[in-house]
Amino acid sequence: MLTGFHVAVIGGDARQIEIIRRLHEWDAQVYLAGFDQLNGSFTECIDLDFEGSHVEKLDAVILPISGTDENGCVDGIFTNQTLCLQADWLKKTPAHCQIYSGIANNTLIKIAEDSNRELIPLMNRDDVAIYNSIPTVEGTLMMAIQHTDFTIHGSKVVIFGLGRVGMSLARVFDQLGAKVTVGVRSNSGAARVHEMGLDFIDMRNVSSYEMNYDYLINTVPAPVVDASIIKKLPSHALILDLASKPGGTDFRYAEKRGIKAILLPGLPGLVAPKTAGRIVAGVICKELQELDRKVE
Repeated sequence: MLTGFHVAVIGGDARQIEIIRRLHEWDAQVYLAGFDQLNGSFTECIDLDFEGSHVEKLDAVILPISGTDENGCVDGIFTNQTLCLQADWLKKTPAHCQIYSGIANNTLIKIAEDSNRELIPLMNRDDVAIYNSIPTVEGTLMMAIQHTDFTIHGSKVVIFGLGRVGMSLARVFDQLGAKVTVGVRSNSGAARVHEMGLDFIDMRNVSSYEMNYDYLINTVPAPVVDASIIKKLPSHALILDLASKPGGTDFRYAEKRGIKAILLPGLPGLVAPKTAGRIVAGVICKELQELDRKVE
């Protein structure tokens, strides 16, 4: 239980709704910012007054999975307000106050450092990322089916990256009867792909390979799907980019070539927000229980 805990939830999407519900189940006092368009759905919550005295009670600040932009501002689909995080404001919270975010860019990292508050990027954790790969894979399958006129079974699929999401994608597409190739950057990655019974290409020399694939799925948060790759793809190919914004694809060149390319960051929040929210909420609640022991 989190009786006596004070937690602020700032901005976000439908996943945050599940986080708020779980915090209430665990008896925390929740303060909200960026949810004014929900029309009082959470009457037991308190509107977060950034200048109010309750800031001095906060044990945790929960940001969206996307974290902040380069200006320290957060997205919120339930508000038209601009919500920004500042180090000076965080300094008003207790010294043990933790900041939870899905991912963390350099701006958010600096804000946490300047305020001397602990930042916990949840997507860096193996357990969260592996659990989160389940709705990610299901969403990818949905998009692949919706945006093509051929079956996944018998198709040729290349997946860039053998991380926690890439591995799950490779297994599922293989099980559905696709011929799967995985782009890797290390000998150990190549060995793992071989063990899985799949083909691999070396991402360090990826432009030297033929790209006769029906689907190209990118999980690498770097500009890896460039013009040299796109120009080799067949005209019917579909590119699904799962990397965080701005993705790893040259979308301008893909459009010029007439190849459909779709950026899909935060896919779990789009296709299965309840499940994705519960995954994150469970981890946060357990972390806060650990914080209780540290404070004591």
